[in-house]
Amino acid sequence: MHYAPTGPARPVVGPGEFAFAAVGLDHDHIYGMCNGLTEAGAELKWAYDKDPAKLARFLERFPSARPARDEAEVLEDPAVPLVAAAKVPSERAAFGARVMGAGKDYFTDKPPLTTLSQLAMARAAVAQTGRKYAVYYSERLHVEAAVLAGEMVQGGAVGRVLQVLGTGPHRASLGSRPAWFFDRDRYGGILCDIGCHQVEQFLYFTSNQDAEVLSSQVANYAHKQYPGLDDFGDCLLAGANGATGYFRVDWFTPDGLSAWGDGRTLILGTDGYIELRKYLDVARDPEGGHVYWVDHHGEHHLAARGLVGYPFFGQLVLDCLERTERSMPQEHAFKAAELAITAQLQARRIE
Repeated sequence: MHYAPTGPARPVVGPGEFAFAAVGLDHDHIYGMCNGLTEAGAELKWAYDKDPAKLARFLERFPSARPARDEAEVLEDPAVPLVAAAKVPSERAAFGARVMGAGKDYFTDKPPLTTLSQLAMARAAVAQTGRKYAVYYSERLHVEAAVLAGEMVQGGAVGRVLQVLGTGPHRASLGSRPAWFFDRDRYGGILCDIGCHQVEQFLYFTSNQDAEVLSSQVANYAHKQYPGLDDFGDCLLAGANGATGYFRVDWFTPDGLSAWGDGRTLILGTDGYIELRKYLDVARDPEGGHVYWVDHHGEHHLAARGLVGYPFFGQLVLDCLERTERSMPQEHAFKAAELAITAQLQARRIE
């Protein structure tokens, strides 16, 4: 919940050329979102949350932001073209529609929405307003190993990608979680909430614009005191181009792990494979960013830290200014959410 990487400043705009606001601080991913944007040269002008304590803590980290009286003060400011938000997941789509209706682009934490009806509303709002509904799929966008792997795949390092295996374990930290974390209607279920990361990576690494959910499962194995919580989920996907994917997500990271989760991705191609050890290399290196790959020439390892940075944020700023899709196609962002929600809806509940 507190994952908020920082990187070197790589501004794509000059001082005063691009401002944004942060509204809705329910998830601490907002810190990572704002880190990335400010490192790209964007200036955080406003911040707002209905909880004064959350707002005060946020302003300690970003003192240049001005506290807004309410959401309207932000939405009515013509000098702010982008609003970043990390509201309760079930509230993200409605707020996004208000942001886009006010003539601004929207950058939301994942999951970007929690139901298919919300998705239809978001797609309609994008079509009607021409604004962007960008999504912080941080497990690819804010992980240098994943950024590097994307460059390798696009460069043909392992040939045609046939399958992507992903694991998304997380530490539950139940004592620090808000009430909505335990309410499936509000967080969307585990396959929607954290599974959307894995779906997005599958689509990206396999170059798929569409896919089918072949099977999915969810369970509450060990937290019966929270009947609304899914603590395990997995899913099997088939892409339109024939590539397949499998992922597992869970809340079972043991206390002995030095990171919040041992997230990994395995990309199988016709000419080799790549393994990402994103947040640490267990019992070897507490730092993340490890890329292992094997091809016809041998076995290789590279620590990606500091090599490629996080280009998504600068690309997003330029997309907002120039009305392009450098950072992520709009339909890709929505398709990842659609498949994750579908997987949740179709999931067989196991105990």
